[in-house]
Amino acid sequence: MGLFGFEGDDAREKVIVLLTMCFALAMAMLDNTVVNVALPRISRDLGAGVSGLQWIVDGYVLAFASLLLTGGILGDRYGRKKMFLGGLALFTLASLGCGLSPSTNWLIVFRAIQGVGGALLMPGTLSIITVTFPPHERAKAIGLWAGMSGLALALGPTVGGLMVERLGWESVFFLNVPIGIVAFLVATSTVRDSISEVTRRLDIPGLLLGTGTLFSATYGLIEANQLGWNDPVIVGSLVGAAVLLAAFLSWERRNPHAMMPLQFFRIPAFSAGNAVAFAVSLGMFATFFFLSLYMQGIHGFTPFQAGYKFLPMTLMIVLTAPNAGRYAQKHGSRGPMTYGLLLAGGGLLLLGLTLQPQSRYLWMLPVFMMMGHGMGSTMAPMTAAVMNSVGPQRAGLGSAMTNTSREVGGVLGIALLGTILTTRMNGAIKPALAALGLPAQQRAAIAAAAGHGLLDPSLLGGLSPLQTAGVYRAYSDAFMAGFHTSLIVGGCALLLAAIVANRFIPGRATVTHAPAIEHGEPVGVEA
Repeated sequence: MGLFGFEGDDAREKVIVLLTMCFALAMAMLDNTVVNVALPRISRDLGAGVSGLQWIVDGYVLAFASLLLTGGILGDRYGRKKMFLGGLALFTLASLGCGLSPSTNWLIVFRAIQGVGGALLMPGTLSIITVTFPPHERAKAIGLWAGMSGLALALGPTVGGLMVERLGWESVFFLNVPIGIVAFLVATSTVRDSISEVTRRLDIPGLLLGTGTLFSATYGLIEANQLGWNDPVIVGSLVGAAVLLAAFLSWERRNPHAMMPLQFFRIPAFSAGNAVAFAVSLGMFATFFFLSLYMQGIHGFTPFQAGYKFLPMTLMIVLTAPNAGRYAQKHGSRGPMTYGLLLAGGGLLLLGLTLQPQSRYLWMLPVFMMMGHGMGSTMAPMTAAVMNSVGPQRAGLGSAMTNTSREVGGVLGIALLGTILTTRMNGAIKPALAALGLPAQQRAAIAAAAGHGLLDPSLLGGLSPLQTAGVYRAYSDAFMAGFHTSLIVGGCALLLAAIVANRFIPGRATVTHAPAIEHGEPVGVEA
């Protein structure tokens, strides 16, 4: 038996490749969450306003989500190793630029470049694993990869909080530089390049239409929280996304060299796997966001303390994901995906129905562990189901589609559930503040700050102790009203995904008979 249970004379080389892909993935995934806890310090040091801080986060997410599919297709066409190394180099240099940024505008620019680099390297991590490991070891390798993905996302607030407190906000970006350099050097010498054996011309119109669709939709969904759903810019962005999507689907249906063959969506495992990836991120990415606000805004935890409280969930993901991958290899993905989604969705519903401002962490702990076990049970089988459904020759496309579904689901989750949260909060806090007899200008400032999930103590100057206590009570009650609704909606999305997985993800036959595409049609698909 070789290293980590992998067999063969090249077991050591395969493990090195796997670890390199995992560390590169961790960099890209960490930057989805790690920067959030650094924003107050960035605001103080660079003089960034609310809109500037929003773009520091949004710049990365927009570029990352919009270009993921493009990165996977380019890797399939021109070489997965080349595209991975190019994205890794760009991401590492952009991280250095972020840490050295002298102003908010420069930081936003380098964050967007980071997103481009992350979109180019991330599809390569999974497609390189798929072509490196034989079918009987692939599910286990993907399980370790998926565990690293969950670990990086969950550790983001913890690592970021600790580093910002001890080393300054620049450190969260400088951390990527040595990791990126080592990963680049190791990948250069150990990873074997591969391309898709199916020759396809680069689909430039498809690339532009697909990227434009994702960019417009992502922009509209994120900025709706700031500008409102009725704002002309938001309406125009979402309408534009719909028009671009229609044009993209029409072009891809007619183009014999489509970058995203629509025939793949006739494969049940492919369609259902991407739907599940979307729903998981919609529920779980938003969960980290809202629970962080709850822990810091209601319980008064520091960013580091709030991040630390998520570690039990992270631990369960890491422990469960490899075992779930091995189980899926033997028995298929349908069972663990259904089981995991029921646990994760049930946990969200339980938190949404029972959490109160005075709830103790000891009550949340077992629910966090249950949700982590559910996420770990879902992630690796879900990814394996999609990758097996398309086969190794479309590994880049399968990887990019799955990650795009996850990112878009996360964006929609934060945007949609965030709108629910702020709408409920604004509807509840304004009459409560009016009853306290506060001046109109101060009342409006407090309500606006509360709409962003924060309550700045500097806004409470001049209030009596009774009024101050009333403001905190009104904020807490209003936040919890929106918080409960958001978690319940997220939980229902995961439970719906469990039904989809149970109905459409094939069983054991998927593992041994991965479908392929021949002459534009899917073959090898079993009912």
